[in-house]
Amino acid sequence: MKKVINTILLWVSTLSSLSPITVYASGVIYDKALYQQAVKQAPQAVQLYKSLLSLPNDTHNQEDIKKLSSWLIQAFNQRGFESHTLEMSGSPLVYAERINPNAKKTVLVYLQADGQPVDPKAWQQPNPYQAVLKKQQSDSSWQVVPWSYLTQSMDPDLRIFARSAADSKGPIAQFLIALDLIQQQGPLNYNLKVIMDTEEEIGSPNLPAAIIRHKQKLKADMLLIFDGPPHYSNQPTVTLGARGIATIQLTTYGPYKSQHSGHYGNYAPNPALHLSQILGSMKSQDGRVLIPNFYEGSRISAELKELLSKVPDDEQQLKQKLGFSVHDKVGNTLQESIQFPSLNIRGLQSGWVEQQARTIVPDKAIAEIDIRLVKESNPQRLISLVRSHIESLGYYVIDRPPTHKERMTHPYTVTMKSKTVYGAFRSEPNSLAGKMAIQGLTKFYGERPIVLRSGGGSIPIAPIIDTLDIPAAIVPSVNADNNQHSPNENLRVGNFIEGIAIIASVLNQPL
Repeated sequence: MKKVINTILLWVSTLSSLSPITVYASGVIYDKALYQQAVKQAPQAVQLYKSLLSLPNDTHNQEDIKKLSSWLIQAFNQRGFESHTLEMSGSPLVYAERINPNAKKTVLVYLQADGQPVDPKAWQQPNPYQAVLKKQQSDSSWQVVPWSYLTQSMDPDLRIFARSAADSKGPIAQFLIALDLIQQQGPLNYNLKVIMDTEEEIGSPNLPAAIIRHKQKLKADMLLIFDGPPHYSNQPTVTLGARGIATIQLTTYGPYKSQHSGHYGNYAPNPALHLSQILGSMKSQDGRVLIPNFYEGSRISAELKELLSKVPDDEQQLKQKLGFSVHDKVGNTLQESIQFPSLNIRGLQSGWVEQQARTIVPDKAIAEIDIRLVKESNPQRLISLVRSHIESLGYYVIDRPPTHKERMTHPYTVTMKSKTVYGAFRSEPNSLAGKMAIQGLTKFYGERPIVLRSGGGSIPIAPIIDTLDIPAAIVPSVNADNNQHSPNENLRVGNFIEGIAIIASVLNQPL
């Protein structure tokens, strides 16, 4: 059924010129009163958002993270929460709770506070931590405009550019303003606990231990995650799972130093060739992993196939946008493909290329691999399968550089280093978290959102779910085309305001 584009009620006149990809929610907003409340809060929301964006949040700078944590604690205390940091290794986990003595249920919320590092030279503004407002020009470029534009017409297609604008200070600011909206209606009938992760962009290495250590304090009935982009169509979305991730680094060896290919070609072993042969043996041309039993436990049943077919993916449009004619044959569709573990070559390095190309036999070659995990995956098992496969090709596999004796003893050597970052999670639509998220968006839009069984990316949620034994749901509140992790990250003003109402509607669902 075609949906009517009508997302910004006060700005109907501007929508006629918008393409569907720039509009977040395709569908009539049903809860107009809640949306209008969010619009009224817009000036306050933008000021709070700008203040939050001005705080650098690279986890590698502990002083910046301390200042950010103090800002978050103060913001939640002002809203009637009891807030502090939890003792743990690494960067602090910021915690806030608001307890209702009559409540029978508890909702735990996960928010990400840290962001990717920045390269100021790659940004089209003086300081990535000083937000700027931009308007798109007819040639698709973006021009800085005064902030007063927001007080004049509040054009929903204006965008706020800054590091972490969408990933993930946008959801934090939206969540805080949503709390202000629902506070006007009286106390919630459940306890609300919030954890704010300041190490997400480095894999949250200390989060699992912190959750175990503070298990009693964090005890809850469900987990809601306000993070991530929606379905690429920009329609309202609830995601009930995410893939986990493990990484592998492979290094092959040639001569100690790169050698002249005229003098030693055909004589000195070429590590780039060996690495290419290893990688080529792992996957078929159509993208399927050839390592035996790699997909074991993962299957697409007729029931699951029907469920996945309900996601409105336009496969042909997606291929056009991404620039290829044939997709890998792990699954028949995008949604089917992400139900399986993946083995992705994310980077290669050996010798030099293009203008720096040299006639040499390289000294070594390196491949970086990520394995995306599904709920049925055992990461150590998959890593062991990769190792065994390489050994079956005749390579001596170790986890460190080879000694001279090993070089002289073994004709083919591979250094293999691996790490499990975090596991996958998946909850059911009829779980407490699934119901609350789906009902919240359904009430706001008047129709059921897109429900994704699992997202393709990875977030460090599995340790929380496994330790607390609770279901989880992800509710995105930003525009899909936000340049997260990249220079010129942004959040569309229309999505920012609408996201406040989305979060408020979800939190308003009674338990």
